[in-house]
Amino acid sequence: MDKIWAPWRINYVTQKKRKGCILCRIKKAAADKKNFVILRSSHCYAVLNTFPYNNGHFMVVSNRHICSLDKLSDGQILDMNKTVIKIKNVLKKVLSPNGFNIGINIGRVSGAGVDKHLHIHVVPRWLGDTNFMPVTADTKIVSQSLGALYTQIRKCLQEKK
Repeated sequence: MDKIWAPWRINYVTQKKRKGCILCRIKKAAADKKNFVILRSSHCYAVLNTFPYNNGHFMVVSNRHICSLDKLSDGQILDMNKTVIKIKNVLKKVLSPNGFNIGINIGRVSGAGVDKHLHIHVVPRWLGDTNFMPVTADTKIVSQSLGALYTQIRKCLQEKK
């Protein structure tokens, strides 16, 4: 049996399952650092995905609990897209990826883990980041802690001001 050491997962495994929308709870919470919220704008917020596909996987989340793009106003669409671009640019500076996957999963069947609250994924990609581990061991390795990455990105955003 293969074992992967991941002590940070103990909080997820042992926490009580809560009802309601996790993205709404994060929006309302004042604990941005604890929740890995990197920035907030008038219509959305950007948060590190705590179950990332790759290092630096962000979600830009609508402040409104809606499930569809067509329910956004023009101002909300513009704000979310500007936030996606800002996150992409800071990730490019901090992590130097070779590219990005930017997308929206609408509906559970499309892969949305939280299918009732609209969010846009921003996932940095590197040449070779889909190596043998996911193929042979059905395992993905994320090489940096969320806390360390959060600190790096906050510092980069503060330098831009």
